[in-house]
Amino acid sequence: MQKLSDHPTNEAPQLPENQTDSLRSKLKVLCHSAERHKAAVIIGVFALLVVVAAVIIWQKIGTDEEAAVVETASSLQSDPEHSNDPAVVAGQQLSNRKCSGEGPVKLTASPMKAEDFAMIIPYGLVIGSHVTPIDHQYFSPADFNSAPDTYEVFAPADGRITEISHRTRSVSEPGKPSNDYRFVFSHTCTFLTYFDLVTSLAADIQIEFDKAITNTGSQEFAPLDIEVKVGQLVGYIGGQTLDFAVWDTQKPLEGFVTPQLYEAEAWKRYTADPLDYYADDVKDLILSKYLRSGDGRSGKIDWDQDGKLIGNWFLEGSNGYEGDRQAPDGRYWRGHLSFAPDHLDPSVYIASFGTFETPGDGLQFMISSSGSPDASNVTVESGLVKYQLQRHSYLASDGLPWDRFSHTLDPRAVENTSEPTAGCVLVRLVEPRQLQLEVFVAQQCSQVSGFTEAVQIFSR
Repeated sequence: MQKLSDHPTNEAPQLPENQTDSLRSKLKVLCHSAERHKAAVIIGVFALLVVVAAVIIWQKIGTDEEAAVVETASSLQSDPEHSNDPAVVAGQQLSNRKCSGEGPVKLTASPMKAEDFAMIIPYGLVIGSHVTPIDHQYFSPADFNSAPDTYEVFAPADGRITEISHRTRSVSEPGKPSNDYRFVFSHTCTFLTYFDLVTSLAADIQIEFDKAITNTGSQEFAPLDIEVKVGQLVGYIGGQTLDFAVWDTQKPLEGFVTPQLYEAEAWKRYTADPLDYYADDVKDLILSKYLRSGDGRSGKIDWDQDGKLIGNWFLEGSNGYEGDRQAPDGRYWRGHLSFAPDHLDPSVYIASFGTFETPGDGLQFMISSSGSPDASNVTVESGLVKYQLQRHSYLASDGLPWDRFSHTLDPRAVENTSEPTAGCVLVRLVEPRQLQLEVFVAQQCSQVSGFTEAVQIFSR
């Protein structure tokens, strides 16, 4: 038996040849297996890295796309051409989409020269076919009996003329010829101004208008896009007033109980006080021509108070303010009705009828101060209310009768007691927005006891 000590210390023990070959084979298999596992691991890691990179890239693309969408949406929202802002949308409609920018601008020029107009009649007059308070002021010429085209009319601010209408027939007196032009100016997409009763156009404006009507085939209406500068001559008037109004679509009026009733004249609810926009020097001039002082001196058109008599009403079934514009006589206002403070002397009320004695006659009367309640206090609980109706006139600031053509300040409305009564009107609110009404022409209220089968229903 050999001892380990018998072998040299620097030599490994020797295995038999057959065992050595077997061991070499096993080691070779193990190495190949390890290499295969190593390759699989490397391939797996590489695949994982590819997936992670793909996820990162996808997230980056998604973030960029989302940012692009947000940026695009933001830019569209800030662009009036693509805005969803109701004020901008309204201005685009009123300007035939010929507008840019937002917000009001300063009116730095008067529509007429100081020496060319005597006074400015405020918003809110009711007269003839204007049964509800009028949505424009009137610049009354220095000489009301002047010939057409006597006085120049100017753009009140930089802007664009977006439409001109030419009327050859009177609206209030169907069949009567007329020759009036109506302008709309856009200053931004939320701020516009308006002229009417212009008797002729400035030469350069006339050329553009003629081109437009030739293209459209219409002799009465032309959508336009004419850039104008403040103070630029745009037309002339004479022998009648110049209508003027400011529209601010960012400040819709709140005094119409049901604004949808006025869709036929979409601008009406945006009527704004011009004094809020005049430059100081122009404002001083304008105020010197005003007929009223104090609060509300520019006038008011939206007098509705829900559940009360005051304000505008429309005959049920008459299609609101629109009325029947296709009627043979054109008297769309026949179903209109209004109870509102006088435009010059708000201490008294005017009852305004689209139909008083005959359909569409359009008549207005002062409510006599005979003890009947103020229209702003008449509610459903008031029951039957009678109003005596009188014709009226005005006293100038000096206490003498006012001729309505010369300037005065704060004229006072007075009953024409020397004239017979116009009649009696009975009203009763049966619901907050429904009114019974009957007119008794030329009768004293003391002779009237109640409604008859001729009673009518108005609503709003």
